[in-house]
Amino acid sequence: MKAKDVPGNESAPRLIDERIASLGDWRGETLARMRKLIHEADPEVVETWKWMGTPVWEHGGIICTGETYKAKVKLTFAKGASLKDPSKLFNSSLDGNVRRAIDIGEGEEVDADAFKALVRAAVTLNASGGKAKMNRAK
Repeated sequence: MKAKDVPGNESAPRLIDERIASLGDWRGETLARMRKLIHEADPEVVETWKWMGTPVWEHGGIICTGETYKAKVKLTFAKGASLKDPSKLFNSSLDGNVRRAIDIGEGEEVDADAFKALVRAAVTLNASGGKAKMNRAK
């Protein structure tokens, strides 16, 4: 099911497009690149717009959110603490019990294959009906 097929969600992809365009700098380019990787990893992903302006990618539950700040783009995986991250992409929100995030600064690149593997793992966890495990980072 594509984002446009979700009742009441017709505007989410357009709002995400507008957010990317309005940034007009490296943050927009980074968010657009990560969005493209999410769609490559999961062609069935659904885009939503929540919490007064946050892009959200879902498939059987939230995969991740995409927030932009002055000095970073933050991709927060809702159940990130339960995902294996052998490439060590998670570099933020490491002390939480459930979520994990990837902060991307200007000029930083994220390993595309490792990122897509995380997205697919999040989809698999959502599809399994599994709840996020409480994993406190060491």
